Amino acid sequence: MTKAEIVEEISEKLGLTKKDIARVVDLFFEIIKEGLKREEHIELRGFGTFEVKTREEREARNPKTGETVTVPKRKVPYFRPGKELKAISKIKVV
Repeated sequence: MTKAEIVEEISEKLGLTKKDIARVVDLFFEIIKEGLKREEHIELRGFGTFEVKTREEREARNPKTGETVTVPKRKVPYFRPGKELKAISKIKVV
């Protein structure tokens, strides 16, 4: 499902314009991004949590040349699904 499809579905269910819904969805994602930039823990109950984790420096290999390279320490966004979201994957489809 794309962002446009999400906007369309919300628009149909609420009876609001796609333009207004698109602004709300864009703002929602922007707030999540800003929170992650500040390294805040973002929890959406029933859905999951977003946070920033630090990956330590490590050695890796260039697959083309086989040369060993050092991958520097860096911060990466991480999403952990909530209990309710995990429960969806346990539903059996017949």
